[in-house]
Amino acid sequence: MPLPKSLLEGYRRFRSGRYAQDEARYRKLAGGQSPGAMVIACCDSRVDVSAIFDTDPGDLFVMRNVANLVPTFEPDSGLHATSAAVEYAVTALNVPNVIVLGHSQCGGVAAYRQTLKGKADETRFIGRWLTVLDGLDVHKGDLDAFSEETAFELAGVRQSLANLRSFDALKEREAAGLLKLHGLHFDIGSGTVLALDEKADSFAPLPEDGCA
Repeated sequence: MPLPKSLLEGYRRFRSGRYAQDEARYRKLAGGQSPGAMVIACCDSRVDVSAIFDTDPGDLFVMRNVANLVPTFEPDSGLHATSAAVEYAVTALNVPNVIVLGHSQCGGVAAYRQTLKGKADETRFIGRWLTVLDGLDVHKGDLDAFSEETAFELAGVRQSLANLRSFDALKEREAAGLLKLHGLHFDIGSGTVLALDEKADSFAPLPEDGCA
């Protein structure tokens, strides 16, 4: 079956536009990658990681899954795509930053919050995957500052950060100052990004005026 017309036309624009303009970059990237960060984002089509951070090819190592979740370290015979991506980014690519990027109107978090919490059908892939959220701790400060929906999404980001720290390789690199973990939340409608300040234990908007 042929590609949808919109994708074929987009590919043609890419070849004659961005690729033609950045051919040297692409040829250099063919020799290897050295991204500055790994981003664990949701599969949601509205969350375009490269657009949010205005990055170029080669800048980010991106892993996308339902609800931007990271499971705990599980060294068993299962197939662990997210864990494999994390391991590769940290131990092979030596990324200095790992970012968990949640977002507004997340269907996965909503399904867990509204219908699956504590009673997920583990015979289905989505239900079993969302059990990563079991035991979710929704912070009172987040509930006070944001809607319940957003507070649950932020709790998912917090939990994935905690789960990242169950990987020995990440803990060791973080303790040595070689790796930083970041929790972010993108609001689709406003385009704003909240960042977790772990010392203050709260989320606040990223600065937009160039002042950190």
